[in-house]
Amino acid sequence: MDTSAARNAIFQRIRQAQGRPEQVADAERQQVQQYLTQHVPGPRPDLGSDLIRRFCQQAERTSQTLDRVISAEHVPAAVARYLDGLGAHRQAIAWRTLQELPWQEHGLAVEFRKPVNEDLVGITGCFCAIAETGTLMLLSGPDTYSSAALLPETHIALLPVSRIVGSMEEAFALAKQERGELPRATNFISGPSRTGDIEQTIVLGAHGPYRVHVILIDN
Repeated sequence: MDTSAARNAIFQRIRQAQGRPEQVADAERQQVQQYLTQHVPGPRPDLGSDLIRRFCQQAERTSQTLDRVISAEHVPAAVARYLDGLGAHRQAIAWRTLQELPWQEHGLAVEFRKPVNEDLVGITGCFCAIAETGTLMLLSGPDTYSSAALLPETHIALLPVSRIVGSMEEAFALAKQERGELPRATNFISGPSRTGDIEQTIVLGAHGPYRVHVILIDN
């Protein structure tokens, strides 16, 4: 469902109440950019020199499982091993950006589309990962639909180790540098969905995937 019209109407009412024109002026955009450029970042913890190790440690603390391959062409074999270990069928949906990988050679039936309720495994890439918290940053787009990481019970994320940054501030700076501005949806994923609402007992998979499996790619 496209909610752009409703969102724009809300923003217009807010701007009207503030005595501003309905559309954002170039001068306002320049003022925001100037603030962001001059803003002094706050203190950050020392993460050490090995960001890959730090990410893996933090990812495991948030109940993510990890695998590592030497190049992208080895990803399908790693996915097949993981699904076999779960006792799951070798079926999944995936981002369209992953179509070139040799899925069929490893007995995987992968469809490149948005998930529906019956889909149990979703395979995505990620824009980058944050070593400080073991968090994946995913940016939405026509070929990188957010639902692939949110609806299926199992989320498999492909992460080139070169895309691991230290902090969330660095992740936003990288997005600004490479994309200019954020897309409609930006998702930060730190392990499986969980809740402690019921008797303060942690339950996984309450509002999303039961599992998050990260495959790190060296090259």
